[in-house]
Amino acid sequence: MMAGILKNKSTIIFSIVVVCSILLMSFAIKKQITIYIIGDSTAANKQAKAYPETGWGMEIQSFFKKSVVIDNRALNGRSTKSFLNEKQWQPITEKLQPGDYVFIEFGHNDEKIDKPGTGTSISEFKANLCKYVLETRNKNAIPILLTPISRRSFKDGKLMDTHGDYPKATRAVADSLKVPLIDMLVKTESLLKRLGDKPSIKLFNYVDSGHVNYPAGKKDDTHLSPEGARQIAGLVVEGIKELKLNLVKKLR
Repeated sequence: MMAGILKNKSTIIFSIVVVCSILLMSFAIKKQITIYIIGDSTAANKQAKAYPETGWGMEIQSFFKKSVVIDNRALNGRSTKSFLNEKQWQPITEKLQPGDYVFIEFGHNDEKIDKPGTGTSISEFKANLCKYVLETRNKNAIPILLTPISRRSFKDGKLMDTHGDYPKATRAVADSLKVPLIDMLVKTESLLKRLGDKPSIKLFNYVDSGHVNYPAGKKDDTHLSPEGARQIAGLVVEGIKELKLNLVKKLR
């Protein structure tokens, strides 16, 4: 009889250990957060042949602890429309887990209304942003809207706005759907104005002739240099702190 009691106790203890182990494993899995980035070339991962062009999404992982994984799905040339039509969004929604984040930054290519497969009207732009937001929330994940970063477009020493009403449209969607917003246009305009026309060149993909990837050189006022990508990623993190997102606890 005693042997039976001991056997039952051992079975109970073993069961408790197994259950606890499963719970701990589940907690560990849930503890890991994925930040998906969707957007255009200013954020996108770059191939080696494009170096030193760098997307800010390539630099943001270094700001976070290992419990946060950056899954950068931004792509060159994409708009809210083409990203959807090319079915780049669907695989993300299939993987989204509760507590994950989706950082949504479009505008540069939506503005190209002369390209029917890419450009969007303001109303279509808003509708697409709403779709991203609502489908993210349907998975109990957290959408974050970002306005597009500024181009380096100085005229007579004054920084010019090149994005028209698209940043305003992003702000309007954020306001109507109560979505956290990081106003990257305001942040990057402030940075460029502070630096000034010539000093701000260092943030962008300016390359002297003779470079292996750019034999004739390159003067690009839209895409970022490695230093520019780091600084812009830093501004995204600044926005995370200002919004007091739970992600703040995950920063290094």
